[in-house]
Amino acid sequence: MSSRSIRRIAAATLAAGAALGAAALPASAQSSPHQAAAYRSGVVISDVQADSPGFDDRSNYSLNREWIDVTNTSRRSVNLDGWTLSDEDGHTYTFRHYRLDGRSTVRVHTGIGRDTYRDVYQDRRNYVWDNRSDTATLRNDHGRFIDDASWGRHHRGGHDGNHHGRRL
Repeated sequence: MSSRSIRRIAAATLAAGAALGAAALPASAQSSPHQAAAYRSGVVISDVQADSPGFDDRSNYSLNREWIDVTNTSRRSVNLDGWTLSDEDGHTYTFRHYRLDGRSTVRVHTGIGRDTYRDVYQDRRNYVWDNRSDTATLRNDHGRFIDDASWGRHHRGGHDGNHHGRRL
């Protein structure tokens, strides 16, 4: 065989292997539709404090000690303008004019406050997150599911305290 034929066969074999590897990657990297959306955006619900420490007296101090952390795990910033965070009862917070830097976290407080790059406020006078059982759902500006976190008895899927297999 000539060296030219060997090079062609080797190139064809490498190209076929690369194509096969590329086709197999999404299937292994995306084990569920929920994980796939969070994986693509890099934005996840990373922590929840649904039960404000101390007595629930509906003071602004107590309301702001109820929060959800949203983290951008990617290196690139993500424009969260129009994204929503909601509970099972339909209470919805919409991000306005907010860009989450890469590898950063923003804490979404229930009560009233002044938004900063690390903390935003829903400006509510009542608690949102059920202390015993609820689900926080994050959707992008097109209404597409990005991530969720559940605690207590999970109403929709029978899971207990799971966040895509991770405990919060």
